[in-house]
Amino acid sequence: MSPEFLPALVLAMVVASWFAFGILFFARKKPSRAPESKRDRASILGIVLQGASFGIVWSVRRHAFSAIAPLSKPLEIALAVFTILVGIGSVWFVSLAIRTLGKEWSLTARLIEGHKLITEGPYRLVRNPIYTGMCGLLLATGLAVSHWVGLLIAIVVYALGTVVRVQSEEKLLRGAFGAEFDSYARRVAAVIPFLF
Repeated sequence: MSPEFLPALVLAMVVASWFAFGILFFARKKPSRAPESKRDRASILGIVLQGASFGIVWSVRRHAFSAIAPLSKPLEIALAVFTILVGIGSVWFVSLAIRTLGKEWSLTARLIEGHKLITEGPYRLVRNPIYTGMCGLLLATGLAVSHWVGLLIAIVVYALGTVVRVQSEEKLLRGAFGAEFDSYARRVAAVIPFLF
């Protein structure tokens, strides 16, 4: 096995995860549009920051097919397996979240007529599982191709964008569901269990 095989495999799996992620957003059968009752355009800034983080992680790259840091062979293999599992698992988690949301899913923060507070499926683990999955995909991409400095900067930019989006969406949900949402928010972390 050539020394470039493992990094090339990891890169191929991360790219495949990105294709699957793109299909989830752009090629999926869209549910019938429900009439919108409220939208918060502030979430657009969060989308821009999250998008910029993905641009950073792909553009601040290390030498092709090299490890993110000097590692022993067993650690290199373990990191490769971890990266592949995080990439695939992240797309799967986003897919579950989108399916659970159904017609209530939207790119920007909004409420629709008859909006329900979703607390089942992946929403039992985190309040924003799509952002959790996107964070995992960012991490997998960084571990596969980015220089560690690029990955660190991308994580900070992603975190800022995620905070903006979470605050925007939760303002709407709190306004619509009040104490029910507050109770849910106290029980379930926003994006990363036990941290945020």
